[in-house]
Amino acid sequence: MPATPQTPRTPEIPATARAWHLISRPHGWPVPSDFDLREVEVPQPGPGQILVRNLYLSVDPYMRGRMSAAKSYAPPYELGEPMLGGAVGIVVASGDEGVQVGDHVLHFLGWREYALVDARTAVKVDPGIAPLSTYLGVLGMTGLTAYAGLLRVAEFKEGETVFVSGAAGAVGGQVGQIAKLKGAARVIGSAGSDEKVKLLTDEYGFDAAFNYKNGSVFEQLKAAAPDGVDVYFDNVGGDHLEAAIGQLNLRGRIAVCGMISVYNNTEPAPGPSNLSRLIQTRGRIEGFLVGDHFDLQPQFVQEVGAWVASGALKYRETVVPGIENTLEAFLGVLRGDNTGKMIVALDGDQGE
Repeated sequence: MPATPQTPRTPEIPATARAWHLISRPHGWPVPSDFDLREVEVPQPGPGQILVRNLYLSVDPYMRGRMSAAKSYAPPYELGEPMLGGAVGIVVASGDEGVQVGDHVLHFLGWREYALVDARTAVKVDPGIAPLSTYLGVLGMTGLTAYAGLLRVAEFKEGETVFVSGAAGAVGGQVGQIAKLKGAARVIGSAGSDEKVKLLTDEYGFDAAFNYKNGSVFEQLKAAAPDGVDVYFDNVGGDHLEAAIGQLNLRGRIAVCGMISVYNNTEPAPGPSNLSRLIQTRGRIEGFLVGDHFDLQPQFVQEVGAWVASGALKYRETVVPGIENTLEAFLGVLRGDNTGKMIVALDGDQGE
């Protein structure tokens, strides 16, 4: 027989709660009028469903692509509907025998206070092992992106030189540290402020870092990597990609994770002018999506979880409080305001 929904825990589940909706597709930079924070009904779960009170929401650069109707690797957000994203919350009602009220779960119905989730798609997480927010960052999708992109896609090898753009972000900071832990000869990062550059060298252990706003990316990279680059992990695109191609060593590899510098362009961005260098270097550029590498999840959690627990791998989070500030947090990611993972912490008891 199907499971009967459990009695809601106290305090009582509200009849309505807030959720962010996309109401028009942004042209160029998103603006507040493209979005609306609305009151929506909070339903009771049916068989196989759970009701989750979200505690932490993830905002990520890839979400900008889903606001467009253009064909991409993920379906676009539907106009007039709540948006989607990673979230961690506490189960407040359950219609599934395998999930209990009080369990904490990771799911992908973020941008809202309460989520009705298919229990089969939720992943239980343990706040006793790591803070709940880390399951959206260092131990979550962004962490796996860094791990898979560096070790599998870029085929990093001990003794190589690695360049990471957007290195103070959630993915980039982890890429550089993993490279160092795996025996990189030299790790270089770019970031958008002198404070972030200091974080990379003083806390994350990068061998060199530079502020891309302080001058030519190519000249700064050439000074930081005079003997060239074996691996470039691209989060930015544009002049960073061109500079990396210019410094690429023989049989160098470029893993393209993101190109945040062009996400809000209204016209096609010009490509690198030096692609012919790939012929000389026999270099390789490969784009990737983390969804193609979920088979690495157990290995990733075991290895990176141990580094985090021991303090060998450090991480930062930029935490913005309140559902009403989710949009501003997202826009902050596009501006580069965050250090490490941008997280939205919802108000109230967070169940830790």
